[in-house]
Amino acid sequence: MTEEQEAELEEQADDVDAEGDENADGLQHGDFVEIEYTAYTAEDDQLVDTTDPEVAEEEGVDDQGQEFKPRTIILGEGHIFEGVEEAIVGSEPGDSGTVTIDAEDAFGEYDPDDVQTVSAEKIDEDDRYPGANVQIDGQQGYISTIIGGRARVDFNHPLAGEDVEYEYTVADTVEDREQQASGLFEMYLGMEPDLWIETDEVEEEVPVEPDEDEDEDEDDEPAEPEFETETVEKETLYLEATPQMTMNQQWMMGKQQIGQDVIEKVGVDRVIVQEVIDGMGGMGMGGMMGGMGGMGGGDIEEALEDADVDADEIVEELEGAEE
Repeated sequence: MTEEQEAELEEQADDVDAEGDENADGLQHGDFVEIEYTAYTAEDDQLVDTTDPEVAEEEGVDDQGQEFKPRTIILGEGHIFEGVEEAIVGSEPGDSGTVTIDAEDAFGEYDPDDVQTVSAEKIDEDDRYPGANVQIDGQQGYISTIIGGRARVDFNHPLAGEDVEYEYTVADTVEDREQQASGLFEMYLGMEPDLWIETDEVEEEVPVEPDEDEDEDEDDEPAEPEFETETVEKETLYLEATPQMTMNQQWMMGKQQIGQDVIEKVGVDRVIVQEVIDGMGGMGMGGMMGGMGGMGGGDIEEALEDADVDADEIVEELEGAEE
């Protein structure tokens, strides 16, 4: 079989898969869904994650500044473990179930080689105690023991080697695009910014197609491209950047990638981030200048005297310049 024939067969198979997805019943990859879940380690019932505020309170993790509520995800995008996603595919809103994720597919198998002995000098003095999370040579780990000037640092994930049991409920599908965008930002940043979608008329430069009737000699250089201004409609997602969001590490490092992903997944043309600067309660520029000694009319002469400058000489120089 030639390469062209193989490519054609693969294309036909993709078309069949696409048709199958369209005709399939229930939730499918690409659907926005809102889910509720609680996950424990299968062996010792250690809480891994939850969206339930009552569970969070029972486990004593409700004071960590996190909001516990249903979570918006896109099926097939890896927002949760693949085993949970596959269990949800084909289901309907209101369905629930339990899935056990093997350690290998959860946080990885435990690797004894990832436990290393390092000099305590590499660790900040405030973190030299068992259980402290540390970063050594770019690797994240935690101290298992520390004796004298040596520390044993475990670079395995704290839940490595643990099977995880997920109990989930599909609360609903998410059709509202502003809610979809809000859910994506919460997943990326751990917070929901104020946002809204509007359709704007925007002027932009578009290339003008060359006239086909104009003959062009082979020796002639290509003509410079021409542009014209057109008014087009663009669907814009407006985002209010609060100080909390502006200082968010994920946002600072990946705002371009996050914005592009939201554009593609939500189906808008662009994202505009608006920074809001609140008033200072009357503390305007005048107040600031006054606080620095002021430059009002009565203070100018005093300032010149302090600087040992003759005001009359300055006036004479200015008059001479005018002449």
